Amino acid sequence: MEINCLIIDDERLAREYLKNYVDKVPQLNLLGSFNSPLKAMDLIKSGTVNLIFLDIQMPDITGVAFIKSLKHVPEVIFTTAYQEYALEGFNLNITDYLLKPFSFDRFYQAVNKVIDKFENKPNTPLIEVNATIRDTYLTVRADRRLYKINFDDLIYVEGQKAYVTFHTKSQKKIMALLSLKELEDSLPSDQFIRIHKSYIVSIHQITGLEGNMLEFGDSRLPVGSSYRNEVLKMFGVE
Repeated sequence: MEINCLIIDDERLAREYLKNYVDKVPQLNLLGSFNSPLKAMDLIKSGTVNLIFLDIQMPDITGVAFIKSLKHVPEVIFTTAYQEYALEGFNLNITDYLLKPFSFDRFYQAVNKVIDKFENKPNTPLIEVNATIRDTYLTVRADRRLYKINFDDLIYVEGQKAYVTFHTKSQKKIMALLSLKELEDSLPSDQFIRIHKSYIVSIHQITGLEGNMLEFGDSRLPVGSSYRNEVLKMFGVE
């Protein structure tokens, strides 16, 4: 499970402070850090943002006014030094309210509320999907569109309950209602390998193995204990 989040705060140190906390939580994927809500508007409108860490007192527009301006509001955790805004924040049905300076324990307590919401969502399809495997690519029908994903562009596939997410070199992520097991059985075994209950990876994108972490350039993914022998065989280690 991956929760795409944003940090919006006009203070640079506050953004760095939050980014350090976000990096410690495996379920959080930071899409961007902004000093103004207006700079984050396009990304929020794209529908890819699940959670916003949002300051309240900012020069361009307050966090409260910004949330009121949104048609579709993601999960929101307010981060502010002003306790008097707490009541108004909760009236907006936000997830939590963090009073600066806050500890990682308090941060994680707030984030866990969001994680629980996502884990307990019913598995109702958001996208109708069909996937067809060809020799050098696969096609995915999703959200009234056909996506062609070339094997040499695909880095890895992440399983999330009834869904999978295709992660590509072009940075585009495509979510599909499909099982990881179906893909494992269909993708060419000389190009892709299952390394974890949640991951299938492109063999050609792998750059190294350190301990139980498989490396893809600057990125790393865990290797499950039941898949480790197959990964070692791929490296020529029996």
